[in-house]
Amino acid sequence: MSPGRLTPRFLAAALAASLAFAAGAQDNVRLPDLGSSANALISPQEARDYGASMLRQMRALGMVVDDPLLDDYINDLGFHLAAASAKPRDHFQFFVVKDNQINAFAAPGGYIAVNSGLIAITRDEDELAGVIAHEIGHITQSHLQRAFEASKKDAPLMALVLLGAIAAGAGNKSGDAPMAVLAGGQGLLAQKQINFTRKDEIEADRAGIQTLANAGFNPDAMADFFQHMEDVLSAGAGGQAPSFLQDHPVTSDRIADAKARAGALIAAQKLRPSGSTLSKSQWEQITAPTPFVRAPIALGKAAADPNGLSTYALMRERARVLAGDAVRLTSYYRTNLKNQPAFDTPANHYGYALALTRSGNGAGAIAQLEPLLTAHRGSLIVTLALADAKRQAGQRDAALALYHELSLRSPRNKAVALAYANALTEHGDKTQATTAADLIRPLLDASDQPELYEAYARASEKAGDSERAGEAFADASYYAGRPFDAMEQLQRLLKRDDLSYYARARIQARIAELTPLVLELRKRKIATPDNPSTRTGQFGNRAG
Repeated sequence: MSPGRLTPRFLAAALAASLAFAAGAQDNVRLPDLGSSANALISPQEARDYGASMLRQMRALGMVVDDPLLDDYINDLGFHLAAASAKPRDHFQFFVVKDNQINAFAAPGGYIAVNSGLIAITRDEDELAGVIAHEIGHITQSHLQRAFEASKKDAPLMALVLLGAIAAGAGNKSGDAPMAVLAGGQGLLAQKQINFTRKDEIEADRAGIQTLANAGFNPDAMADFFQHMEDVLSAGAGGQAPSFLQDHPVTSDRIADAKARAGALIAAQKLRPSGSTLSKSQWEQITAPTPFVRAPIALGKAAADPNGLSTYALMRERARVLAGDAVRLTSYYRTNLKNQPAFDTPANHYGYALALTRSGNGAGAIAQLEPLLTAHRGSLIVTLALADAKRQAGQRDAALALYHELSLRSPRNKAVALAYANALTEHGDKTQATTAADLIRPLLDASDQPELYEAYARASEKAGDSERAGEAFADASYYAGRPFDAMEQLQRLLKRDDLSYYARARIQARIAELTPLVLELRKRKIATPDNPSTRTGQFGNRAG
């Protein structure tokens, strides 16, 4: 992924993104296509460049749940929906935000974020799909560009506010500070945009419901989730409304409209019951081969582990644990499993095991996972969790055996490759480190996850390939939101006398790609954790 230049138009795109945090899909009744004027404001490539830059900055603040297993799940679900949307050829990328607030948002370039707190509160995959379909609707209806067009007089101010906001909060020790700072940028125009935003919300609802139906999900799920949020608000009378309701205002009329539209679709299309999937011929009718949709036949809500173990339910608990405090969650699972019979589900035992592993109790996690795997033999997700628990408990050989088995079954699975490679590199010899590097290398071209590059760098370094290690460490810094660190590492690497011709060419090409980006960031004094023109000590030097 090549870094894009922060042109003036690109800066203006930030306004659209700031409004996206306040916002969250096309039906058979054609909704207006506003692409002609709205898309003239920012090109698709500029929008993608902004979205990618935003994601890197969020990673620099530790705001993203960068877990390969969860990332594959949320992207597979998202791509399933995007392929059934009004614009299946548009670029989309989905990611999970480490925040317990119940919210989701869409940003330029098709970047759609779902908070871990929202995933945790959904009751089934249809509800989660409903939220994502709604956000896809904001993208396909060009709401972000429209928002910018309606407020272009304020663009210079808002562009600077948003691009500086993420970094400005990095020095705050509060875990909620980054999100609070992000939200602050939109506040300047929120009141001006409230009526416009509500109109967008209705359009996104209608488009999203059609997308749900096209993708084989329950079209009622969006209205069901809205009602669920209303119930949550009512139960906490006197408290603050969930972020989702603040950013996506829900009224009884809106819920009724969503239910009526879903009912009409169900009656007209005679949809199969929730849980069914589209056939290959139906997939071919609604989408075409595109680089942004990965093996669509294999995606979607029917994907589950053997014996009916719900992938959605497992990923819901995984999101809860990876974004939360492991010690506190250990108590949460233990107490509820003991006192609440309805809580005794495979997914909650899985969540309990993850919390135990992350809190340093691998042996306790093994005790939860082994019966679960006996009941659900062949589950990749549970087997991977058991391997991680055994590794944490010091049972390295047993963990490696499980990782090896999983690698043979799923040779290009990012979660398996990363865990196996880390286990081989840690306490392993040069031969094992070489194997680890070989596992990860094929996955790098299609990934922007810093963890994969870091794992490849460590394995390559231990295997004796210092050239590849240096390049990978630089790429890890770049994707983690530290472009200046990446540039410094590449320039140091280029000074080596023992570089091969091909390594030198690769490094020079990467420096040429990064140079416009870092010059623009420095010129505009846009704060990043490693920008020397804005660094005042609050970020510290995080190179390497």
